[in-house]
Amino acid sequence: MEKKKSNIWKNYKFPLILLSSIILGSIIGLVLGEKATVLKPLGDIFLNLMFTIVVPLVFLTISSAVSSMVDMKRLGKIIGNMLLVFIITGIIASIIMITTVKIFPPAQGVNIELSEAEDIEPLSTGDQIVAALTVTDFPLLISRKNMLPLIIFSIFFGICVSLLGEKTKKLGETLNILSEVFLKMVSIIMYYAPIGLGAYFAALIGDFGPELLGSYARAMIVYYPICIAYFFVAFFVYSYYAGGKDGVRIYFKNIFPVVITSLATQSSIATLPVNLETTEKMGVPKDIRDIVLPIGATAHMDGSCLSAILKISFLFGIYGKPFMGMSTYVTAIIISVLSGVVMSGVPGGGLIGEMLIVNLYGFPMEAFPIVATIGYLVDPPATMINVTGDTVAAMMVTRILEGKDWLKKKLTIRA
Repeated sequence: MEKKKSNIWKNYKFPLILLSSIILGSIIGLVLGEKATVLKPLGDIFLNLMFTIVVPLVFLTISSAVSSMVDMKRLGKIIGNMLLVFIITGIIASIIMITTVKIFPPAQGVNIELSEAEDIEPLSTGDQIVAALTVTDFPLLISRKNMLPLIIFSIFFGICVSLLGEKTKKLGETLNILSEVFLKMVSIIMYYAPIGLGAYFAALIGDFGPELLGSYARAMIVYYPICIAYFFVAFFVYSYYAGGKDGVRIYFKNIFPVVITSLATQSSIATLPVNLETTEKMGVPKDIRDIVLPIGATAHMDGSCLSAILKISFLFGIYGKPFMGMSTYVTAIIISVLSGVVMSGVPGGGLIGEMLIVNLYGFPMEAFPIVATIGYLVDPPATMINVTGDTVAAMMVTRILEGKDWLKKKLTIRA
């Protein structure tokens, strides 16, 4: 019994410390109110460290993984199966949310004073695609604001290193070493995480607490529990598909540092370093985790699919339109998948998805700030679902490529 308690503490010590620091920070924020914002710099230091390290980390992990591949067909299989997993899980999330809002309409009995929207530039699809995939100058790649162009550049760079063969063997080894160095930096930074996240949460609750408890409460009452249920039920099913009972155990044993970091930072990119470290512990192969996770951080958003359906249903309720009919549902699923899988990689993609909802359904422009506000309020659990969904997606891609016994082989080798 003593040994069992010791193992539980060993396995969950860091997540428990992180969770305790966030709870303590939340209490401080509630007690001190706006005065708690004095702690914000301590939280900003942690976020800045994560944001600073993420660009070189993405470049090195992806380029080293691709450059070490002798078989380019495997790269194609990883990316192809990854996109398939992303789209299927996005559709499943959308269908689950449609069912939920039909049972619990989020706008029932809600009265919101509509405000005028600011002038918004018209959506230019061609320009947005160009902006999503490319930048105008090399220095712009070295920015977390342009993650998708950086990922494409990293894949291209890695392919070119691989194609040059023996000439670039030392360069490939150097990329691998540098990747390990940055991952070690992440593990050191995480020692500061309890202080940084506790302080950040204290400032967040102190500053926005009253607003978070405002007139959108019913929509939040619908969304937050469905995210929790989706995390435990859907990800149980996905992890079981990925590795059977061992897959479920490995996933839920290791995922909570990712959960806590994503909830506190509300950023898929800031959580990426922690996610890379976590999937390594899970036994996901290096080439798969180093490709799926960075791309997933910008283009796999089950939480955003859930929130897109919530926003659509909310607007239908506010304006007294019935949210029903197969065409309405299909359009809603397409919009939610576009918002969660495609437009998440476009600069300002969240706002573009919200504009798409307003325009396609013919709502007046004053509806835009309503959905934008909902997007802000649901961001913490949405980000958590997005990020933890990347983790289980990497496991599922591994299962597709390596076979259903991949995890048993890993566990046997470790034993």
